[in-house]
Amino acid sequence: MYEGVVQDLIDELGQLPGIGPKSAQRIAFHLLAADPADIARLQDVLGKVREGVQFCEICGNVSEQQQCRICRDTRRDTSQICVVEEPKDVLAVERTREFKGRYHVLGGALDPLSGIGPDQLRIRELLTRIGGEEVTEVIIATDPNTEGEATATYLVRMLRDFPGLAVTRLASGLPMGGDLEFADELTLGRALSGRRAL
Repeated sequence: MYEGVVQDLIDELGQLPGIGPKSAQRIAFHLLAADPADIARLQDVLGKVREGVQFCEICGNVSEQQQCRICRDTRRDTSQICVVEEPKDVLAVERTREFKGRYHVLGGALDPLSGIGPDQLRIRELLTRIGGEEVTEVIIATDPNTEGEATATYLVRMLRDFPGLAVTRLASGLPMGGDLEFADELTLGRALSGRRAL
């Protein structure tokens, strides 16, 4: 344990996702040794994030304006909506350069044990969007874990009543360059059940 404000800094950094006690300590001592101008820039950016970043009124992605750049882009296909859990997932899909539609960020996944139900997610907003726009396909791109699967199953049940709406799920299976012998049973099973004709 360190004294006073140094320990407070380590404790606060340790609250960030993916930062353990050792990493928090390293970051804290890096900041203590950093140039005051670097610290001032970091403070300035943190202040701007709190004041200037908001969530898009349409899709829920992070934005500096009421609508994010993707929702403002008139070249995007408005008939397709890719549903993701978090804003970081939008960036992951965008990096593929394969999807030209729009997004809907749920703000998490169903997790009853943590008290996250449908009312805590942006599901109602998704249903409103589909009912008011010319959407023909909803691609469910939630994480392939227990919470993501529960969310996908719930969304499929909610969306099946929309006439003419195709509801699809991202394929899952073996990664490129992977070896069969190192694949776990669940991944290999999904790859087999999701096989397609060539």
